[in-house]
Amino acid sequence: MSELRITYDRHGPAQEVLKLEEVPLVDLNPGQLRIRMDYANINPSDLGMIGGTYGRLPQLPAVAGREGVGTVEAIHPETRTSLKTGDRVRMPESLGAWRSHVICEPDGLIKVPSDIPAEQAATLFINPPTALLLLEQFVDLKPGDWVIQNAANSSVGTWVIQLCKLRGLHTINLVRRNELAAPLQALGADVVIEDNDDNIKQIKTLTGGNLAKLALNSVGGASVIRLIRGLADGGTCVTFGGMVGDPIRFPTRNLIFNDVHLCGFWMDKWMRSHSQDEIQALYNRLFDLVKTNGLSSPIAGTYSLRETVDAIQAASSPRMGKVLIRG
Repeated sequence: MSELRITYDRHGPAQEVLKLEEVPLVDLNPGQLRIRMDYANINPSDLGMIGGTYGRLPQLPAVAGREGVGTVEAIHPETRTSLKTGDRVRMPESLGAWRSHVICEPDGLIKVPSDIPAEQAATLFINPPTALLLLEQFVDLKPGDWVIQNAANSSVGTWVIQLCKLRGLHTINLVRRNELAAPLQALGADVVIEDNDDNIKQIKTLTGGNLAKLALNSVGGASVIRLIRGLADGGTCVTFGGMVGDPIRFPTRNLIFNDVHLCGFWMDKWMRSHSQDEIQALYNRLFDLVKTNGLSSPIAGTYSLRETVDAIQAASSPRMGKVLIRG
């Protein structure tokens, strides 16, 4: 029996530095268990880690991938744990998720309810909690308030739309392609417009005269100017990503005359500053939202581990939804 895994021993473009390795599965030691990966997914931060540009980098060589779920396949008889074979858990991020199997200790593993489909479970640990915390940590939003965001078709963006709809909040969603309007409106988006200067001037007309209390930026560059122009006086713009790689630009007059606030958010930092119990409680809230309210991540495609390069190409192309890698 062997393990497939996607590794890299230097930083660079994923298509150039990633390697598929096949190694024998070793026997379990006391204190260990083995997880079989069901699904993992591809996040922008995965490509940043591989490329060496992310804010936190693993020691090389490393197994790629941060997020996925698997099934406990075997437990050493001398391993003390409440987990059982057949339980679904999050793949341990520190050991990499793009691999068919992983052997680890049970401490710190996040158990996932079995009644959540594995494809959805694999997407629940980075983008959905980011969306949830963005809506709770910065502004006291009340039903009827407006939120504006760019890259609304991203995974965080689709979760922001669904969470806002659930809470009676309204969303203004900036996208790069008009054809994204219909699927986003099906998720609950109120206003969907192409991210350009002409459209941003129409926001008050489209919202019945309303401006947003909270702006969410994951793009950077000139798109931030358009977000800020959609903010009400005293509004807050939170940056949590920089897809275009350009410095944030903002109109000085809005900072002065409209008292606009700028700040940042990094999910990794939140995780490091909170206890395991607090992290588990956050995930439990998300599990309940999926089971009770039907919230979900659109899935754009699924690839095998041997097709990881193709999966990365798909994840780097215009799309709506997550690209998954199956074990």
